[in-house]
Amino acid sequence: MKQIVLAAPRELIARQVPRPKAKEGEALVRIRQIGVCGSDFHAYAGDHPAYTYPRVLGHELACEIVDIPDNRLGLRVGDRCAIEPYISCGKCHPCVMGRTNCCEQLRLFGVHVDGGMQAFLSVPLSLLHKSEVLSVDQLALVETLGIGAHAVARSGLGSGETVLVIGAGPIGLAVAQFAKVAGGIVRIIEKSEWRRDFAKYLGFPILTGPDNELADVVFDATGNSASMAASLNFVASAGRLVFVGLTREVIAIDDALLHKREVTLYSSRNSAGQFARIIKLIESNQIDIRPWITDRLVLSDVPVRLIDLASRSNFMKALIEVADRDT
Repeated sequence: MKQIVLAAPRELIARQVPRPKAKEGEALVRIRQIGVCGSDFHAYAGDHPAYTYPRVLGHELACEIVDIPDNRLGLRVGDRCAIEPYISCGKCHPCVMGRTNCCEQLRLFGVHVDGGMQAFLSVPLSLLHKSEVLSVDQLALVETLGIGAHAVARSGLGSGETVLVIGAGPIGLAVAQFAKVAGGIVRIIEKSEWRRDFAKYLGFPILTGPDNELADVVFDATGNSASMAASLNFVASAGRLVFVGLTREVIAIDDALLHKREVTLYSSRNSAGQFARIIKLIESNQIDIRPWITDRLVLSDVPVRLIDLASRSNFMKALIEVADRDT
């Protein structure tokens, strides 16, 4: 693994770029809480192909508006918001179709442009989703839930259909949560004993391995090419298979089985149009993501603690507080 050598890690991870006033069409926000994504570990280690360097990380973000122009969105100074990190062009064919997550020029905060591991950020108004109810902890994890929400929406899952989720990391659990909201009968396969126990604690039936019961919809959230290839075996005839996890490796598909069962195969990328719905579901207590939080740190801890978190078997989700001493 090639690791980026940080001569001044605080400068790279937590560069401070406060602005005295918001830009036109944007709000100046104070970052309050940051969720740690699995991709952040790979970006920090220098082995994630999507990132460009130097880069301020952080795309799972909760903020407070500190300066904002007059607007028709009802946003004002002091509002707590989740930041939708996907910056789309609005002009390409996918954007015109409403598939902004497939924008041909898509950029993400914390990946292609500097993200939230800093005190202040200037954000387009359309990417701010406020809540007068949710805590900054909850708002910071809306983006994580968005991946699962979009995957379930892609599948067209209906009430009473059987669901198998492969992988019980944050993305798999997000899928399971929204599949349950959609009325699916959900089971989970997970190799890690700690994650199996965690998913069981959340109320999901757990399989230690495949059984003979095929599912109407299978979601593979592992990002492992062997698992993704094998997941076709668990899909019932006329069912759907959704690849939520991402791999750069080639996936070998049993074409004869794919045709025999006439399985529909979907990929799922990021999320589109899900933030407002997710916030309402959390506000109405239909989804509770607070038990996912296993670790807390402040921004100045990141250069030391980030790699250690990645190696922990009992890690699910960390939140980074942008404390006063970091600003």
